[in-house]
Amino acid sequence: MVLDTNVVLDLFVFRDPGVAPIAAAIGSGAAVPVTSHACIEELRRALAYPQLGLDAPAQSAALERFMAQTTLCDFAALSVPVEMPRCTDTDDQKFLELAWHSNARCLVTKDKALLRLARAVAKLGRFRVLKPETFERYFEETRLQSPTQLP
Repeated sequence: MVLDTNVVLDLFVFRDPGVAPIAAAIGSGAAVPVTSHACIEELRRALAYPQLGLDAPAQSAALERFMAQTTLCDFAALSVPVEMPRCTDTDDQKFLELAWHSNARCLVTKDKALLRLARAVAKLGRFRVLKPETFERYFEETRLQSPTQLP
């Protein structure tokens, strides 16, 4: 599964109860987030935002917690499939590409531009774009169909 930066912050900085089902799936090993160098760089920048109020050790700790539970998937040399929808926010295109190239089953996001693409992405049959609050239902349905680990 791919998590956008806001979901990662909710999980590893704010420990938001709204993402508890995602945390439980990751903690049990039933779901494994994938990330890329581009996503990690965006996370580093976000962790340094003054409004988060995180000092350097807290930023490092949050990044380390995330990296300990994720798999790095570097696909920079791979081409973008023609049929993949384009996000209106070019900064978020990397999450779609990561989900595509990593063969993730879902991209969990709060981003409106990515969520607007949910139907178009679903029609391709590769992965789903989900809100955090719909992850639990999707995860349970998917796990019943295929009880292996959710990438």
